Amino acid sequence: MSEAKWYVVHTYSGYENKVKANIDKTIENRHLEDQILEVRVPMQEVVELKNGVQKASQKKLFPGYVMIHMIMNDDTWYVVRNTRGVTGFVGPGSKPVPLSDEEMMPMGIQQDNVVVDLEVGDTITVLSGAWEGTVGAIQSMNPQKQSLTINVELFGRETPVELSFTEVRKMD
Repeated sequence: MSEAKWYVVHTYSGYENKVKANIDKTIENRHLEDQILEVRVPMQEVVELKNGVQKASQKKLFPGYVMIHMIMNDDTWYVVRNTRGVTGFVGPGSKPVPLSDEEMMPMGIQQDNVVVDLEVGDTITVLSGAWEGTVGAIQSMNPQKQSLTINVELFGRETPVELSFTEVRKMD
């Protein structure tokens, strides 16, 4: 299994977030979570001065482009390439070229791996977010995304909820 790398995909201008949402949905539907790890639209905080008032807003760092952290193979290439709004991978001809570590440095994307003493079956309590105070057993873990899944009772049925490692604490 080759290692995951960051690739850049060209999209129709203004479709970046839609493409991200479509790829995220496809990953979920086709269970490619272990091959396409993250889809990101790089943003930067910009302070604008309008009518004498300073206003902070988020602007796309690279309009028309989406970054994808994935393991390149025929399946992942096909899924991304055939996503609505994607015009192609960045690279010569039809060959996608991964970004080097040097190119990734200024993007501000660090791999801060959180080391956790959790495993499937452990009982955890949620520390923050919408599910704060919820207690549940870990159903699955995704070390690449730094997340885990627990089942929560919602409208009388068990529903899986994905949480970040930093949002939970192991119960004794």
